Amino acid sequence: MAALSDMAGRIAPSATAAVAARARAMAAAGHDVIGLSVGEPDFDTPAHIREAARAAIEAGATRYTAVDGIPELKAAIRRAFARACGMAVTADRISVGTGGKQVIFNAFAATLNPGDEVVVPAPYWVSYPDMARLCGATPVVVPTGPATGFRLTPDALARVLTRRTRWLVLNSPGNPTGAVYGADHLAGLAEVLADWPDIRVLSDDIYAQLSYLPTPCATMAAAVPAMAARTLTVNGVSKAYAMTGWRIGWGAGPADLIAAMRSIQSQVTTNPCSISQWAAVAALDGPQDFLDGWRAAFQARRDRVVAALSAIPGLVCPRPDGAFYVFADIAGCLGRRSPAGTALADDIGFCTALLDETGVALVPGSAFGAPGHVRLSFAAAQPLLDAGCDRIAAFCAGLG
Repeated sequence: MAALSDMAGRIAPSATAAVAARARAMAAAGHDVIGLSVGEPDFDTPAHIREAARAAIEAGATRYTAVDGIPELKAAIRRAFARACGMAVTADRISVGTGGKQVIFNAFAATLNPGDEVVVPAPYWVSYPDMARLCGATPVVVPTGPATGFRLTPDALARVLTRRTRWLVLNSPGNPTGAVYGADHLAGLAEVLADWPDIRVLSDDIYAQLSYLPTPCATMAAAVPAMAARTLTVNGVSKAYAMTGWRIGWGAGPADLIAAMRSIQSQVTTNPCSISQWAAVAALDGPQDFLDGWRAAFQARRDRVVAALSAIPGLVCPRPDGAFYVFADIAGCLGRRSPAGTALADDIGFCTALLDETGVALVPGSAFGAPGHVRLSFAAAQPLLDAGCDRIAAFCAGLG
């Protein structure tokens, strides 16, 4: 058999996608499955956005576009940045890709070489370390915990920086913890980075419109203007506008980085879907009032799920400040046996037994660099969340 590349051997499939695929297979086989593993809003894409896509098709907007985004979408992104955080961004500093994931990978591919390092606070979104590895770099994982609100501290950052560090990854609100970095937190990190001018910051703000705090989310390039020249601010329409399948994300950063990302994208995918780009224009420039209702619904679900899980012996469930996940500590359930007699040695075993015995799909914390935890997505209808929490409670009550 022909050999695969070294690169292919450096990464593993997405754990969240694997859990979702297994849950779908069980459901297709007739099992009663409650999938709470996928980070995808259960709301429909708003009607005016869908209509914009239909209009684009009828207008013939079905051909190649500029590699990294049509001018109309870049203009809408500029307006969105100005509204959200007062950032003034020119079109040559914006790159639109097939989702935020491609934008991040393009940035890493444009800047990383073998031996370079990428600082990734844990718990982290599952793809950051593997994208660094794909580019030949080494992810430097820095654990965080409840004591710091799952936020990286300046002292912890200072301890891991070396002459090989090329990026610091920040995700706020964060997946899987919902942690939010305030302007003061960002200023503290920027103070450390002031002594390391060759280190860039990746600010992944994909959940920025899903914060439950009274003040808007801070982002590095706006909160610390001196950092703007070496920060890539990433966002997209997937989470806030319920457009996960439309695959549109973007990054704003220094012009030389954006130009290099454009060159890479030109040889990999060329432009993002033309129809999706016009839908994204409608999302950013159209009515925004529905977002308040969606946020309120998510917040109500969050509070109900946190209360339900916190009442279960063996679970500790902090309340997240943003996104639509809870990240529960299950240490009190490990080292025991499931109701069906399965030994629960770790979070992977816990999630496997929970899915097999109750049909509830969660993601093990090991996938996020935080063993001993599980992630539950509350981007699901309340009846499903209630039923899922009831099954988790019954499962934990039956541990031996």
